[in-house]
Amino acid sequence: MPKVTGDRCVFCGKSEEEVNMLINGLSGSICDECAQQAYEMVKEYKIRSKSDFGLSLKDLPKPEDIKNFLDQYVIGQDEAKRFLSVSVYNHYKRLMQKTTKDDVEIEKSNIIMVGATGTGKTLLARTIAKMLHVPFAMVDATVLTQAGYVGEDIESILSRLLQAADYDVASAQRGIVFIDEIDKIARKMDNPSITRDVSGEGVQQGLLKLLEGSLVNVPPYGGRKHPEQKMIVVDTKNILFICGGAFDGIEKKIAQRLNTHVVGYVSSKESAHIDRNDFLKYITPTDLKSYGLIPEIIGRLPILTYLNPLDRSALRRILTEPKNSIVKQYIKLFEMDGIKLSFEEDVFEFIVDKALEFKLGARGLRSIVEIIMIDAMYTMPSSNKKELNITLAYAKEKFARADTNRLKVA
Repeated sequence: MPKVTGDRCVFCGKSEEEVNMLINGLSGSICDECAQQAYEMVKEYKIRSKSDFGLSLKDLPKPEDIKNFLDQYVIGQDEAKRFLSVSVYNHYKRLMQKTTKDDVEIEKSNIIMVGATGTGKTLLARTIAKMLHVPFAMVDATVLTQAGYVGEDIESILSRLLQAADYDVASAQRGIVFIDEIDKIARKMDNPSITRDVSGEGVQQGLLKLLEGSLVNVPPYGGRKHPEQKMIVVDTKNILFICGGAFDGIEKKIAQRLNTHVVGYVSSKESAHIDRNDFLKYITPTDLKSYGLIPEIIGRLPILTYLNPLDRSALRRILTEPKNSIVKQYIKLFEMDGIKLSFEEDVFEFIVDKALEFKLGARGLRSIVEIIMIDAMYTMPSSNKKELNITLAYAKEKFARADTNRLKVA
């Protein structure tokens, strides 16, 4: 059949000279403008055909389904997974809520997770966003400052969410934002200082309007570099905010509240049931206030959960069991070069030992594997070898030769 090269769009009738591009088909052509409009109409229809959220209540994963999905990627942390699963499920049920005569309006339940570095806070948030196929943005609270000071404005959080949603405002307004290192914006001291706390309490005050739900003018490409750009209005009432922080030293605040240091028979008897190796399980909003979060922001983070410190068994499982485990990722990398990579079991024990020695948590496992594998990743793609077996002796040799100072935590 001869190729049809139509010179006019069958939808709008414009000629080839009047449009940027004509897409030719068997029985006619369509211009780029009509193709774009058709795409937008189909996308809007898909959303409206189910709900304003894009999923029906029947299709929305139940809390047990969400936890089972998290189990495939995150080892342990069952308590945090249960809290997250229920909170996320209720949040998206809230988005599907229809107006009823009883005028009961479900309020948003933002989440705060407390746990040491490398315990899986970021991974949990990212995995939930992956499951629900919603825009996800992650921001480090340490770079945020009050408006007018050097650093990033609060609105930059929403700029990143817009970018993740390809500037689809409706999609961004039902996304998830993970604010890491929330503990770093804690109020530095109770007494007023001659210098402003522009990266502490000031940022907390600025976050309030985002967390509670309000209309925010967002600069899509960053506020200070492009002051002339047109603002995009984003409603944050349906955005789920998940905050995470290590809150280093908060165990002392919890211990003081539990009176574990009081001397006496009665106090010793009352505190006998307290697990002194894991004070985080007893954390309350009062402890966050003592640490330096203002009461207003604590009130807008009603769901408080904690992550357990990772023991040897958990680190060993993290190394090989999850769907995207570190070892599976390296095996895949070598497989792409036609190389079969394998590890001896003793190597895994050695990696876990080093992670515990340097107190790196799960995040440090990758750094240690990278040290061991860097030479092989450099030379193997150019060689003719098709198999590589990592032995304990090989791992120890490579680790001994590496500069491990960068692994040490201050």
